Amino acid sequence: MKLVLASTSAYRRALLERFGLPFVTARPEVDETPLPGEAPPATANRLAIAKAQAVAKDHADALIIGSDQVAHLGDEVFGKPGTVERAIAQLQRMRGKTVVFHTALALVNTRSGAVLADSVPTWVRFRELSDAEIVRYVDKERPLDCAGSAKSEGLGITLLESLSGDDPTALVGLPLIALARMLRAEGVTLP
Repeated sequence: MKLVLASTSAYRRALLERFGLPFVTARPEVDETPLPGEAPPATANRLAIAKAQAVAKDHADALIIGSDQVAHLGDEVFGKPGTVERAIAQLQRMRGKTVVFHTALALVNTRSGAVLADSVPTWVRFRELSDAEIVRYVDKERPLDCAGSAKSEGLGITLLESLSGDDPTALVGLPLIALARMLRAEGVTLP
């Protein structure tokens, strides 16, 4: 079966390449706006499934991978900042605090109709960052396209005090441990 990553994220593509399996990418057309009163883990789960299903309609006989990530501090949600100013503001708000990143994963089998889904939380403790450190980081790494404005796979790791979770790849955007389990359940041989 063809493997399709329902994402154009360079980060997710690089993670999936670790499996050494051939795959294609497709851009899912999904409104990522949280629903009123929707908890961050529920938003991530709903969007991961929606992304996979949006791409599934164009790919027969395929396994479609969808993923989404929502970062939050209590009730405050941190999405992709999109601008330098919002990235700086997010990091200022998160400094010295523990932020939870929920990375949801969905695998849709277009042959059988099966939908597998999981969510992997990662607790990220940010250092007490000065405004100068935050501005230098945002200027150097331009983390405008990632939830929470910090790329742990790059210079963003210097902003952190600690990480806690079951899968280090979840924080980057695609939980490979859960994905490997799902792919094996659908008959894919790994390793």
